[in-house]
Amino acid sequence: MTPARERALAALLCAAGAALTLLAAGRAWAHVRATGAITPFTQELTGRDLGGAAGALGWAGLAGLAALFATRGKVRAGVGVLLVLFGAAIGYASVASVRASHVRAAADEKSALLRLAAHPSVDVNLWWVVSLAGGLLLLAAGLVTLLRGARWPGMSARYERPATAAPRTPPRADDPSSLWKSLDRGEDPTAPADPPADPTRPAEGDAPASQETGRGRSERP
Repeated sequence: MTPARERALAALLCAAGAALTLLAAGRAWAHVRATGAITPFTQELTGRDLGGAAGALGWAGLAGLAALFATRGKVRAGVGVLLVLFGAAIGYASVASVRASHVRAAADEKSALLRLAAHPSVDVNLWWVVSLAGGLLLLAAGLVTLLRGARWPGMSARYERPATAAPRTPPRADDPSSLWKSLDRGEDPTAPADPPADPTRPAEGDAPASQETGRGRSERP
């Protein structure tokens, strides 16, 4: 696999992981039913209600997607380490958020009626699994970046201009690769080449030596 494809794969894993995590954060992860309360009720708790750590880390993983293209070398390896940490933290937060004790505590904070129930029941759905899968994808993207990111090209390398432009040389007609290189540099391969500088030609504003000599002779008495 080429370095460009490896970078595209890591970017795809990162984008998919962050998208799944953010999607799951806004969905209902658990329902608490208080059937033994004075007024029976059911409470719905989303991923954000159960802590919101996974959703916040999903936004951080999405920011890491841009960093994959904007960095190089050791800095990109550092981005890979961060993505691994983000993915592992999302997985831990997703699993810890759906524990029965944590769900009951979060429900108690939202409604005082739940405290009057003798034995509230907790039902957990599978949206936390979607968040966990997003964390694993982010972790995989970080591992790929950490192990292979040093050989990937940088985004800004194509748009950098040299401080002094070298004189343009025409592409060779018998070499097709030189035609493509000139087009990649933004040059017109059909335009004439820049003429070389003539060292014997006087600079602009300077009179030719013959005129100076003739002028000096004419001014003599």
